[in-house]
Formats: sequence, C-alpha cells, structure tokens
Amino acid sequence: MLPGTSPEVRVQAIRGLPLFCKDTPEHLSKIVDILVQLLTAEENVERDAVNKALLSLLRQDVKASLTALFKHIETVDEQMSDDNLRERTLVFIKDKVFPLKAELLKPPEQMERHITDLIKKSLQDVTGAEFKMFMDFLKSLSIFGDKAPAERVQELIEIIAGQADLDAQFNVSDGDHIARLIVCLFMAIPFFERGASNSKFLNYLNKHIFPVFDKLPEERKVDLLKNLAESAPYTTPQDSRQILPSVVQLLKKYMPRRKAGEEMNFSYVECLLYTFHHLAHKAPNATNSLCGYKIVTGQPSDRLGEDFSENYKEFTERLNCFEELAKAAIKKLTQGMAEHSKALAAAKSDEEKEKLKAQKQNATTGLRTCNNILSMAQPLHAKTPSFIGDKKINLSWKEVVKSTAPSTASSTGVKRPAGAINGSSSSAPKKGRGGGSMPNQFVDRGFQGLSYGGRSTRGRGRGRGFRGRGRGYH
Repeated sequence: MLPGTSPEVRVQAIRGLPLFCKDTPEHLSKIVDILVQLLTAEENVERDAVNKALLSLLRQDVKASLTALFKHIETVDEQMSDDNLRERTLVFIKDKVFPLKAELLKPPEQMERHITDLIKKSLQDVTGAEFKMFMDFLKSLSIFGDKAPAERVQELIEIIAGQADLDAQFNVSDGDHIARLIVCLFMAIPFFERGASNSKFLNYLNKHIFPVFDKLPEERKVDLLKNLAESAPYTTPQDSRQILPSVVQLLKKYMPRRKAGEEMNFSYVECLLYTFHHLAHKAPNATNSLCGYKIVTGQPSDRLGEDFSENYKEFTERLNCFEELAKAAIKKLTQGMAEHSKALAAAKSDEEKEKLKAQKQNATTGLRTCNNILSMAQPLHAKTPSFIGDKKINLSWKEVVKSTAPSTASSTGVKRPAGAINGSSSSAPKKGRGGGSMPNQFVDRGFQGLSYGGRSTRGRGRGRGFRGRGRGYH
C-alpha cells in the first residue's frame, strides 16, 4: 500500500481504513482483506496499526469481520496461496481475537456458533499445532462448556474423528495416519469422560488396527494400547461385546502359556488386562466362550450348554505364567531400586545423578505396572469372576490422584507442516496422563514432523487437506 511513502504516512492511512466502514458497512469485508494483506508489514509500528484497525472492524461488525478473516486460512487454490500471509492471520486470530472472545462474541450463543463453523471450515488444511490451538479455543467456549448437552460434546468428538480420518481405508504402511489416529484418540478421551461416544474410534481400531497390530511400529503400539485402556471405561455394552474377542487374542499373544525365556512386554499386558476388565464388566457373558467362564445372565448369549473348559484352562494357564513373570520382575526391580539409591548417594556429577533418577523413576513405573497386573489377574482365576468396572486400578503411567485434589477433565489435523503456530517440541519427557488432562508433550510428540503436503516440509499441499494420500509422518 502506498509504495515509496514514509512509514508515518502509511500508518495514518491504515488508521483511517476502518472509518470507511462507518457509513458504508458493505465495504467492511474488502477493508478486512486489505488490512490482512498488511499483516506482513516489516515495520512493527505498521503491524501494530494493522492490528488495531482490524480490532476496530471486529468491534464494528464481528460476524462479517471474522468471516473475512477466516477466508485467509481456509483451503484455497494453489495460485492464491500465501503461507506467510496465512500464518500472520493465524497469529492475529490466536493472539488478538481469541483472548477477547468474551468481549467480541456477542450474543454468545449466536457468535460462538458462527466462529465454530468458521473453524470447522478451516480444518481441512492445518498443522497439528494449529489443530490443537483451535480445539483448545473451542472447548473454552460456553457452548461446549461443562454444562453443554451431550450432543455438543459429541460435536467435538466428530471434529476430532474427522482429523483422525476414520472414514479412510487403513494402510499399515501409512505412518502418518497411524500417528494421527493415536494422537486424535488421546485428544478425544476427556470428551468420552463427559459422555461422548467412543464407538467410532473403537470400532475403527477393531476393524482396521487390531488385525494388523503386529505390523505397527513398536513405538506406536504402547501409545495405542494406553489410549485403548483409557477409553475402555466409556465403551457401550454392544461395542464391548464386539471388541472383546480382539482384546483376548492380543492378551493371548502377549501372555505366554509357558515360560520360554523371551522378553515380556509388561506394559502391553497391563493395558490389555485393564481394557479386558472394563469391556467384560459391560458384557460379562461374552467371556464365557472366550475364556471358559460360567457367567449367568439368563440370555441365550450365555452359551452355558456348550463346553468351553479348554478355553478356561488355557486362559488361566497364561494368567498363572504371567503372574510368575510379574512377581520375578517385581523382585528384580525392588533390588534394582535399592542399588539405584546407593548409586545416587555416591554420584558426583549432576549428569550422573539425573541419569540415576531417571532409572529409578522407570523402575518405580515398572513396579506399578507389575503390581497392577497382579491385581487385575487375581480375580480372573474364578469360574465366575468379578470384573473391575471402576477406577480403583490407577494405571502406571497416570499421575497418582490425591483425594484432596479432584481431577479436572480437559482436552484437543492435518496437512500443513507442524510449527506454524506455537511450534511444538518433542524434547520434553512424557509425563503421566492422569486426571483426564491432555499433556502437551504427548500431543506435540505425536504431531512432530508432520509433512502433509507431500512436498517439502514447508509446503502446503492442496486438495482435500490432510486427507490426501502420500503424506509423511515420522
């Protein structure tokens, strides 16, 4: 604008732009477009003037101004794209618009719905960091607050499910889809706690993921199983009955019938036993044919007339074997804890102390894992076991919840390269996932390295957003 003029003249011109809309509001959208183009100005004083002018227009007509703003971050034709302009627009929305939501979004019901619809349209082409930013904003709106009806909470689940691409045929070699699915499922857990359905996610896992679980990258398996365990308490009886056979098959895979000397994955078994208990609590007689139990509900599905005694024998043998392995691991870990304490007392350098502290923490988590396994395996030896359907088992990776501090539930793309908004870092250690809160480290780690466009990691692919094929996620 006004090339060759001094910054002072340009600033005065920018400040005057909102005045055009006082008497001719039909020009507001065009003026917003002009101001958005100026967000890339190099001079701080010019950008500050642009920010103030845009806020002035938002206060004049928030609906029209928001609509014009969001057009610059929706998927557009390749020829019209400008990544720098789009990212500056996103920064403006994040830093200037979102913090003023209480002032700008009036009347609340109408305007919160309007900005929700605008955000939905923008999610075809976003990074993981941008998606998280939008989800954090949406869940802060009153229409999605603690008193929101179930259908509103379900709406947020549908948004997350869209990012997870649950309508797509699964390809086990598509590492991008695997990682995005795991992260999106984790983002959804707090909304399951609030009453939203997990059916779409869990049925997708059952149909597409469990049959090829062996082929998943090792680092993804444990995150997937942790998410499954945390989702299990909110599963319907019907879905529980459908998913239990797959869970039992995985348990049999990771609980050997006899000791064979190979290394055991205790984390997998903790996750699967927790999932098994909660699903079986919802559909107890489904375990009669799967595990040889004798649970009577009076329904034909009890199948009490059939002989599943061999299944019971096999399942309890596997339980016995793994319980012995867990007890041996507890003994070894306890001895190791004492050695770590002695080594820590004798350590000289800070680096050595930090390394020993990390080892001790890992051993503590290992002890919790093995003790949980023993607690969950013990009741499964009965012919008519009582399945654990509450949260008395505190999963080993979750923070220990203190009774005086009630937990709060909170939540959570994606094609554009990560880092456009609040670049994420994968360097932080992964902490506990307790209390229903969503640790940024987990989500950031999951979204780190997204390159959805199929071009350079700075490129913007087009078409149907992240749902296109050939993305890299490593």
